[in-house]
Amino acid sequence: SHFPAVSRVMRIIQHRRLYLSLSAVFVAAAISVMALFGFRLGIDFTGGSLVEVSFSSPRPSVDALRRVIEEAGFDPILQPIGSDRVLVRTNKSDEGVKNTTLVALQRIGEAKVERFSLIGPTISREIARKAAIAVTLALALIVLYIAFAFRKVVRPVSSWIYGLATLIALVHDVVISLGAYAVLGRLLGVEFNTAAIAAVLTILGFSVHDTIVVFDRTRENLLKGIGGSFEEVVNASVNQTMTRSINTSLTVVLALLAVFLVGGATTKYFALVLILGIVFGTYSSIFVASPILVIWERWRRVMR
Repeated sequence: SHFPAVSRVMRIIQHRRLYLSLSAVFVAAAISVMALFGFRLGIDFTGGSLVEVSFSSPRPSVDALRRVIEEAGFDPILQPIGSDRVLVRTNKSDEGVKNTTLVALQRIGEAKVERFSLIGPTISREIARKAAIAVTLALALIVLYIAFAFRKVVRPVSSWIYGLATLIALVHDVVISLGAYAVLGRLLGVEFNTAAIAAVLTILGFSVHDTIVVFDRTRENLLKGIGGSFEEVVNASVNQTMTRSINTSLTVVLALLAVFLVGGATTKYFALVLILGIVFGTYSSIFVASPILVIWERWRRVMR
């Protein structure tokens, strides 16, 4: 048996240059904003103190809060939360920051400390190192797993090419997610901390799941000997699995949207980055990973 005529299905692989060009634009934009804006690093990575303060009466203006804290000897970064709270971050790792900040704020309102975190510079460097190792190790293990899982598929491309295509798609998703954090940090003061690393790892998990669904159908069709050219097999496999991938991701996105709309400051932007990452992860599994397989196969035939 053969696949339906190409005219009856979406010509995703045929238009691969368009989709890959669009991805390249998003990746370039993400790299640009990271280079221009950088990240608003949380104390997890920089070391320092974080004090969350609530006010029983309406919260004073940010300018007033900054003025009294600076008069207390700190150079703070302030992030308002809701209508009655504020996060105060300083680069000083000192137990006295909590009381000094509270006393300063009580001069202009009835304040109470809700949360206090203290991380020294040595610990922050260790956290940054482990975060980098975690992401790198996750990427490496994913590629090795896919290369092993597709070891029986040797024609027309070898199993490690499936792993390479997955890696490119995952890097695509990670870079765009990091770009989102750079923009949110610049515009809204969202910090890049260990929760951000958790978001990146979660995005990797969802993205590789979608990619494996598509690749697995491609493998099944190849092993059955169904279809015509490799491009037709891959295109048909993408069409067969696209609805499932989109529906699965949409279910997760709707749940995260609820978290974004009603969640607190800590989870709100975490959920937003996850939404963006999952959307682009679904896109990359369909429009990036599979086209790369076809590009490699065509290049290999030309080089023969």
